[in-house]
Amino acid sequence: MVDTGLMRKNEFKYTYKIFKKKYNLNVRLINASKLFFNKLKNVYDPEKKRKIIGNLFIKVFEKESKKYKNLKFLAQGTLYPDIIESRSSTGSKTSKIKSHHNVGGLPKKMNLKLVEPLKEFFKDEVRILGKSLGLVKNINYKHPFPGPGLGIRIIGNITLDKIKTLQEADYIFINELKKNGLYDKIWQAYAALLPIKTVGVMGDSRTYENICLLRAVISEDGMTADYFSFPKKFIDNISNKIINNVRGINRVVYDITSKPPSTIELE
Repeated sequence: MVDTGLMRKNEFKYTYKIFKKKYNLNVRLINASKLFFNKLKNVYDPEKKRKIIGNLFIKVFEKESKKYKNLKFLAQGTLYPDIIESRSSTGSKTSKIKSHHNVGGLPKKMNLKLVEPLKEFFKDEVRILGKSLGLVKNINYKHPFPGPGLGIRIIGNITLDKIKTLQEADYIFINELKKNGLYDKIWQAYAALLPIKTVGVMGDSRTYENICLLRAVISEDGMTADYFSFPKKFIDNISNKIINNVRGINRVVYDITSKPPSTIELE
C-alpha cells in the first residue's frame, strides 16, 4: 500500500487494518507522501496532477517490488467508466474528458505486466460481484474515491495545510451523512477546496478564509448523475459544523450541477 498523503482522514489506517486483520493479507506499507507533495508543488493543471500521481505511483511500486523475487504483475481496479473518460471516442485530443491515473496516467514503459480484471465492468456490477464474494459491506458499498485522491479535490496548488483542512471538512461531511442515514442513498459525496478566499465574520473579528464546496450525487453507474436534494436542516447543520470546527474555512457552498454538463469530480 502506497501512502500518497492524499487519502481521506484515517482512510489509510482503516484500509490496512481490514486487509491485515479481516483478510489476513501480507500487506507492505510504503510512506511516500513527502515524495508526492514535492512532485506536486506548484502544479495547478488537473491533467498534470493526474499524470504526475499516476507515474509516481508506478515508480514507487516498481522500486518496492524489486525487493521481492518473482513479482511480475500489477493488478488494478480499473473500471469501464475510467476507460471511457480517459480515451477519446473520435481520436481527437479535445474529446477526451480526463485522464484517470490508472489509464491515461500510467507510464508507457513498465517492468510489471498490467492486469485489470474489472475493466469491462461498471461500479454497480462490481458491487454485485463483491457481494457474491462476501466482501465486507463497508468496502463493497463505499462511495467511489478517485485514484489521485484529494489531489483533485483541491483546485489549484496542493499544500500540506490544504490537505489537512480538507481532510477535516470531508471527515465531518461523510460522518454526518452516515449518522443521518443518508450515506447509502448517495452514489458519491465529498468536500473540496476552491482556490478562492472570501471575507467572513467570526465573533467580532474579520476572517479571510477558504471556500469549502460540498458535492453529493445520485447515479446508477457513474456515467450520468444528478445532485442529491438534502433537507434544509441537514444543509444548515453541516455548514455550521464545518465552519465552527475546521480552521481555514469560513464559507460552505453546495454544488447543484448534474452530469452532464459537469463531471462528478471537479478536476
